[in-house]
Amino acid sequence: MRVKRIVANIESRDPSSAGEFYKKILGLDLLMDHGWIRTYGSTEKMGVQVSIASEGGSGTAVPALSIEVDDLGEVLRRIEEQNIPIEYGPVEEPWGVRRLHVRDPGGVLLNVLEHC
Repeated sequence: MRVKRIVANIESRDPSSAGEFYKKILGLDLLMDHGWIRTYGSTEKMGVQVSIASEGGSGTAVPALSIEVDDLGEVLRRIEEQNIPIEYGPVEEPWGVRRLHVRDPGGVLLNVLEHC
């Protein structure tokens, strides 16, 4: 037996509005829409990981999702363009990532990072 996919399910009163955040800020594509659930993603092959943490690193709160990107500067530009408050960072961490924390429209804490 092998795990084929792990899907993060985020509760939202307005999936359409929340989904636009993931589309505009992270450039994810709408893959499925049943109205009550909208799935955004990428066709790029990604590794499967589940992290279990007592903190988010550097004394931060544990984020619900960590999203690795190839251009954190572009994500930062999009966040600023939408006037979304940044809760932490951007900062280069001693473990080799540059990252920031931001909340989606439903208040879900995201750790957006790129490896240095």
